[in-house]
Amino acid sequence: MLEIKALSALSDNYIWVVKNQGSNTVAIVDPGEAQPVQQYLSEHGLAVGAYLITHHHGDHVGGLDSLLAEHSAPVYGPAGEADRIAQITHPVTGGDHFTLDFLGVDFEVIDVPGHTLGHIAYVTPGVLLAGDALFRGGCGRVFEGTHAQMQASLARLRALPEATEVYGGHEYTQKNLAFAQTVEPDSSAIATVIREVDELRANDQPTLPGTLAEEREINPFLRWDQPDVVAAAERRAGRPLTDAGEIFAVLREWKDAS
Repeated sequence: MLEIKALSALSDNYIWVVKNQGSNTVAIVDPGEAQPVQQYLSEHGLAVGAYLITHHHGDHVGGLDSLLAEHSAPVYGPAGEADRIAQITHPVTGGDHFTLDFLGVDFEVIDVPGHTLGHIAYVTPGVLLAGDALFRGGCGRVFEGTHAQMQASLARLRALPEATEVYGGHEYTQKNLAFAQTVEPDSSAIATVIREVDELRANDQPTLPGTLAEEREINPFLRWDQPDVVAAAERRAGRPLTDAGEIFAVLREWKDAS
């Protein structure tokens, strides 16, 4: 059984530490900063078996050099961004599978371009390491790709089993849900999750992970085919919208402006 621990880093990042209950060797996901990881490893007597990188942004890779100097291990990362992440030793792309024996699990790689062109996610049954593709209640900004690419990426993630837990890279949930409530002000599901999340944050607890089942109910960026969301996007755009990519683009630009 996997245990996944959130380490807070920088202003609002999460670095994920993935561990099997029967092992003291861990995988480190998107170490944007070295110090929180080094401290956690030291306090718990852990070794690093692998690093998993989702994309090239500095807040996801900035701690790699310092960590590798003390905790050398294979670095899995997007083949499409290997020229921008020099530390990658195992470039992977969508459809690839690899096994981390110390965790006892097989990972599948999913291409999720949009936030960056080479962005990938890692999935194993019940767990999605999503980077900045999918957050609780939201999704990443579209910096390098197109809105159509991002919507297609999210469609791939939405198709995963509903019990899948989503481990995103940032603590953005309260802001995401405020926007979700703007889009669907009458949603009782969103209101319920807001209450839960506000209590977690009041106690300085992470709001992640959520589940895909929940995301399908509350996340506007996974609800491009729901009548209330389509209607809200059409009101925002001032015209009829029929294409999923177009609906997503209106929602994403609306969120960016909020």
